[in-house]
Amino acid sequence: MKRGHLRTALLCVTVSAVLCVALWPHARHAGAVLAAQDDPSTLSNLQLDSVLRNNQTVIAQNIDAALAAGDADLANSFVALAGEKNISLPDDMTRRVAEAVAEENSSAHFAKRFAAGLVTGQADDVASLSGTVTGDLFVFGDIRDILREGKHLVMGEDADRLVLGLAAAGLAVTAATYVSVGGTGPVRAGLSLVKDARKVGRLGEGLAEWAGRSTREIVDTPALEQAVASGSVLRPGQTAGAIRAAFRTEKAGALVALAKDVGRVTERAGTRGALDTLKIAEDPKDVARAARLAKAEGGRTRAILKLLGRGALLLASGAFDLALWLFGALMALFGFLSSIKATAERATQALLDRGKRRRLHKQRAAAALANGTAHA
Repeated sequence: MKRGHLRTALLCVTVSAVLCVALWPHARHAGAVLAAQDDPSTLSNLQLDSVLRNNQTVIAQNIDAALAAGDADLANSFVALAGEKNISLPDDMTRRVAEAVAEENSSAHFAKRFAAGLVTGQADDVASLSGTVTGDLFVFGDIRDILREGKHLVMGEDADRLVLGLAAAGLAVTAATYVSVGGTGPVRAGLSLVKDARKVGRLGEGLAEWAGRSTREIVDTPALEQAVASGSVLRPGQTAGAIRAAFRTEKAGALVALAKDVGRVTERAGTRGALDTLKIAEDPKDVARAARLAKAEGGRTRAILKLLGRGALLLASGAFDLALWLFGALMALFGFLSSIKATAERATQALLDRGKRRRLHKQRAAAALANGTAHA
């Protein structure tokens, strides 16, 4: 029976050891991901390693798709990511990307996109954003947007109050930009980009709801309606002054912080990187994480966001599953240690019992010998 107990203990040790070996890689990855959940760069790289381990061709596939869509910036971001991860790409592919980037950065293309951004107020690359920001710095863009949406508001029609609020905030920031000689330029660019993302439907639903609440708090609607009713693009100075008076600067801290983070993403990951961020962000914390990611990853940011989505910014889901891997590994380790303890105890007990049996046997043999001698 006791030998059976020892065999059972040894079997438990073996099974627990096999479980520990099988669970360890998963548990190690889960622990690293959970530890990095507040560090977007480390978190995204851990998840990228997992994705690329299963399929390295995903980078080449995304480069082809980006080139087909005319997005040379995204294709170049994937080339940078491939270089960082030591993944080789065909020479023909890298040549096509380089040519597309050169074409996108040409003077003719830049001038065309700059003019489009200046006139329409919509940005999707560096050139068009430059035009948009230029228009907003000269208050033309913000006044145009406020008057357009404000007229709808005055006439009782549907108006985009978020665009109204962002444009009003933009006018206030523009004044600060001139006073500080460009010191708040990134904030100005960030506000323009958030406003443009809203106009073209590239502002995440959660972030749009948050921004809508923020702009309602910082805009005095009756005063804005009065400014719109008497305003005109032909009188930009007077109109801008009246609109700025409807803006509650003291309540704009959170919105300005958001714009600053958007500006930081733009500086490191480009305009389209910022637009990609605004599309997946659910709240300002997501944008702040994106700014940290962009600071660490630079031109690779767009490729990372394309592959991982919001998962590049935070551990949005799967935390419970990761915790289960860790729990399972800990249980297997506990079982392994417990089995070793039980095996050691039973082996020791078996040795002690064996020693006792030997001593008892010797004692009986000695007693039998003594009895035999006495009878003789």
